[in-house]
Amino acid sequence: MDINVPALLAQLLVGLINGSFYALLSLGLAVIFGMLNIINFAHGALYMMGAFCAYFLLNLLGLNYWWALILSPIIVGLFGMVMERTLLQWLSGLDHLYGLLLTFGVALIIQGVFQNYFGSSGLPYAIPEQLRGAINLGFMYLPVYRGWVVVFSLVVCLLTWFLIERTRLGAYLRAATENPTLVRAFGINVPRMITLTYGLGVGLAALAGVLSAPINQVRPLMGADLIIVVFAVVVIGGMGSIMGSIITGFALGVVEGLTKYFYPEASNTVVFVLMVLVLLVKPSGLTGRTT
Repeated sequence: MDINVPALLAQLLVGLINGSFYALLSLGLAVIFGMLNIINFAHGALYMMGAFCAYFLLNLLGLNYWWALILSPIIVGLFGMVMERTLLQWLSGLDHLYGLLLTFGVALIIQGVFQNYFGSSGLPYAIPEQLRGAINLGFMYLPVYRGWVVVFSLVVCLLTWFLIERTRLGAYLRAATENPTLVRAFGINVPRMITLTYGLGVGLAALAGVLSAPINQVRPLMGADLIIVVFAVVVIGGMGSIMGSIITGFALGVVEGLTKYFYPEASNTVVFVLMVLVLLVKPSGLTGRTT
């Protein structure tokens, strides 16, 4: 078959954009599961809340996109911390299924409330002035905003990995989940560390929502469309694996883009086919640790 290079590269770019969102969202899920052993099914709803938060900041307070990038993850992260303190802390030590069911119920409530007030149609959110236009790469035009999303997502993912895997704070977080009694003996407030960790994971989801708003519009069900794919990404990368989620998120976005070009009918299922194949060969995921 004849390969249309510009069309192929355009699909790869779309795949890379989707991979950016997969990586950020799966990173938040991996942080929450790896640190707290909670399967957070509310992640998609919190991603949607991040987009809506940016929309409210702009239309109610007049705060632009750059403020939303800072404030939306903080606001939604605080909401997640309240959720952890009031609901999730009571599930400590119980089977994962309880956390999954609780967060699934919370997701349905959040989505139902937003859908009741805003309907199902998308609300526009403009691309900031500084990131409009496109760059001529010779073989294609690269929209500046989409290039920004890829680069910014990659930087945030790597900084998060460095924070958790290479800093003293990250060591405290890991120790607080693996041996809370010993960490408490050193005078560290373990419940507060757990709450902050959940807030961090939720904040990453909200940040992805802000990045997505100018591309996909702001919709109550935008998270529901994405969360199943993101869970597949996390499973393929290895549940709780930070770097595995980052690499797998970007890689599967590219694979999805290639599939859309060569065999569009399979583009919506290729991620799940890969998940089944990986689980058959390595049930712990590509980078997950076997127990």
